[in-house]
Amino acid sequence: MICAPLAEPTLSQARRAMLTAAARADIVELRLDQLDEFPDADGLAALLKDRPCPVIITNRPASEGGKNAWPDEVRLKVLQAAIELGADYVDVELGFADRLKRRPSTKIIVSYHNFTLTPLDLPAIYSRIVRAGADVAKLATMANSIIDNLRMFEVLRHASVPCIGLCMGEAGMISRILGRKLGTMLTYAPLDPAKPTAPGQVSLDDMVGLYNYRSINSDTQVYGVIGNPIAHSISPHIHNAAFRSLGINAVYVPFKVEGDVCNFIEAFRGLPVQGYSITIPHKQDAMRAMDEVDPVCRSIGAVNTVANRKGRLVGSNTDWTAAIEAIERGLDGEGLPGKRVALIGAGGTARAIAFGLKAKGANMCIYNRTVDRAAKLAEEVGCEWRGLDEIERLEADIIANSTSVGMHPNVDATPVPRSALRPDTVVFDAVYNPVWTRLLCDAEEVGCPTATGLEMFVNQAVQQFKTWTGLEAPRELMELVASEKLAETAHH
Repeated sequence: MICAPLAEPTLSQARRAMLTAAARADIVELRLDQLDEFPDADGLAALLKDRPCPVIITNRPASEGGKNAWPDEVRLKVLQAAIELGADYVDVELGFADRLKRRPSTKIIVSYHNFTLTPLDLPAIYSRIVRAGADVAKLATMANSIIDNLRMFEVLRHASVPCIGLCMGEAGMISRILGRKLGTMLTYAPLDPAKPTAPGQVSLDDMVGLYNYRSINSDTQVYGVIGNPIAHSISPHIHNAAFRSLGINAVYVPFKVEGDVCNFIEAFRGLPVQGYSITIPHKQDAMRAMDEVDPVCRSIGAVNTVANRKGRLVGSNTDWTAAIEAIERGLDGEGLPGKRVALIGAGGTARAIAFGLKAKGANMCIYNRTVDRAAKLAEEVGCEWRGLDEIERLEADIIANSTSVGMHPNVDATPVPRSALRPDTVVFDAVYNPVWTRLLCDAEEVGCPTATGLEMFVNQAVQQFKTWTGLEAPRELMELVASEKLAETAHH
């Protein structure tokens, strides 16, 4: 189920919000602890009368997120009144579960919250909740690492009574989506993403639309993008749209991985995850966690695609073919052999593009702010290199930017001054947010043919989709969804 938590200041506003939420959510949680006024019995009765959907009544103490410092006896009296009025569920904290008198018409959610960490003894805490007589056990803990989610998933796997298990914070966001695969009773998704009742909540619109939550079950395959930062990635939008359009039982989620990416990949083998996209800053380090890497990927030294083949993780790289396709389109049918290319950058994306250009017979010169990295990559692919301070003197048929310069929110930055652009030079920018970077806008004004990072992004995503599923990806749909999401970002 999807539960819309409602934290309104008045009972009348709570009633209106409940009517709105009932159209899209399966159940609502009324957070009485967020009210500006004390909820008397008559007001509570009016709120519950003719309710449009099942209701959870919650009245948290200030120590667990409640806005009001009502004494516990007063707070619990309201919960008891909700039971007498026949509320569908009442949520009470573990330490107070024995203070309520039960009625058959109301199920009791006994909850444990930890806003600091995810304890190592979660199974023992779950057992305490069950012994307290919970109809539903609820555990909500703070994820300080994405790996913390796995401990919560283990509780869900072995739960003997209905359980709500989730991790809070950005690192815990995946638990709110993937918990359904492992049997969580419900997830909390606010009507207004700007008004969450706990950190890391996914909005109701995204839970229903983006992640297709109601279709997730124990057989749903899990895919995702590994990166840091990752919150604004549009990869979940395009891949989930593709899965849905082809009727594939799969969900694609963002994995924010801080620290050693190999630790994450090893830990999540048991979930299991069927495929990963890998982005900044993990493309090179992730290779160490692979069971197998294709030869081109090995040469590049960076992996952006991982496929789970019966437990073996196989790494490949779709960046280089995706970029070459975009650049060749900018050439309008001309080939790359012999073309002079100024490649800006020496990171993971640059490595992929450099090896692709080498394979196509282009003559490269690598420009990078850190000259040691430029020299190292240039030595590996057999080309010239320069410091970025020499960019104004470049002479090239193609300029290819592989750095993040110009990426949202630093949209006024450019790696190449306008004065260095010539009308007959093809300009490619791997940045896709925004699609029209400062570099590409300058190039258009000068009269240069251009190729966008959106083309490369869609190209590599299409190739990833086929690698994972063996099916042709719905390219036009993926490109449309990507364009729409990027337009929304630009608008905001």
